[in-house]
This record gives sequence, structure tokens and C-alpha cells, in this order.
Amino acid sequence: MKTIAIIDDDIYIGNMLEELLCANGYRALRAYSGTEALYLLEREQPDLILLDLMLPGLSGEEVLKKIQDVPVIVLSAKVDVQDKVQLLLNGAADYITKPFDTSELLARITVQLRHHDTNGKASSSLRVGSLILDDAQRNVAIDNQPIHLTPTEFSILKLLMQNPSQVLTKAVILERISLDTPDCTEHSLKQHISNLRRKLREISGKDYIESVWGIGFKLADES
Repeated sequence: MKTIAIIDDDIYIGNMLEELLCANGYRALRAYSGTEALYLLEREQPDLILLDLMLPGLSGEEVLKKIQDVPVIVLSAKVDVQDKVQLLLNGAADYITKPFDTSELLARITVQLRHHDTNGKASSSLRVGSLILDDAQRNVAIDNQPIHLTPTEFSILKLLMQNPSQVLTKAVILERISLDTPDCTEHSLKQHISNLRRKLREISGKDYIESVWGIGFKLADES
């Protein structure tokens, strides 16, 4: 499960962001000032940071200068183009102006996490038992036997493997894979998952994907 730190002194916005992130399969951390943010980052290593600029104590700009190897999306009411340019030059991965659309924010988070997984320190390989997915090579194998997946099947499997203990709703799956496979719909999702489950079963003899009635799907527990 990916971890995202929310650094914002506005309790209402912070609560909204935390609820949004948790509902979409992320773990959320909170800090309410620049000083608290630096203390948090000494103890935790989030996968991404949502950073407000108007913070008590150290400003968001000062905090940004001290962050390394973690993508930062700045959330700010400042709309001046020069402010955005300077923040991007100083290390921000992206900039989104308040108020913002939550679906746009989730899409930008997905893009930054995917970019960091490919080019940062994080490994592009995911493993669950004998099932291995290599995101960089776009390969999937069980016990070294390759499995041919469609782009949609690959994106669904990657999402489930990134969140092995989470039950993901259909809406969350569609939202999170939309940038890779925009043509997938709620109507076709069930068929894609059925095809994916069949391909994995043909190689392994077991069901890797579990349906949770009335909720969604998750990776089956390893036995």
C-alpha cells in the first residue's frame, strides 16, 4: 500500500484529503506545520507528499527545499504563474491550485507514483508468492512461466498486487487504471477480471483473485 503524507494546517482540507486517499487504497499521514512535517519525515518515508505552502512555523517553500527522493505535489491557492514556475524549479513534481477537483488530484497522484516507481529508487517488480509482475518490462510470470495479458488485465493485476491486503471497489479500480486503460468501463471490468483470473488459474491451478460480494475484488490470501 502506498503512503501519502498530507502537510496542511487546514483541518477541514486535511480531513477531506485523508478520507479521499484512504477510500482509494492509500495510507495517509498528517502534519499540520512545517516543523511537524520535518519531524514526520525523519520517522516516516512516504511515497508521495501533498504540501500546502501557507504553513505555521516553516513555510511550505522551506519544507520543499529539505525534501529529497520523494515526489511532492504542491497544493496552494497561489495562482501566479511565476510562483508555480519557481516551485517546480525548486523541486516540486507538480502544482495544483486550490480549490481543486478530487478526480484530477487522484489522477496526478497516480502519474507521480507511477513515474517515481519507474525512475526512482523503488523497484518495478512486484511479487506475491510465485506470481511476479515486472512493471518496467511489462511481464507477468508464475513459476517462471510467462503469462500474456492485455494492457487492461495487466493494469488490474498490478493494482491488486500493489494493495495485497485491500478490497478494491469497482469504482476505485476504474479510477486508478483510467490513465493506462481509459476504455475500460464498469460493464467490461467484470469480464476483464474473469479473463485475468482464468489465465492465472491455467498456469498455477489456483485462484489469485477473490471476489468480495457487494464490495469488489482483492488478491486471495496465500495458503
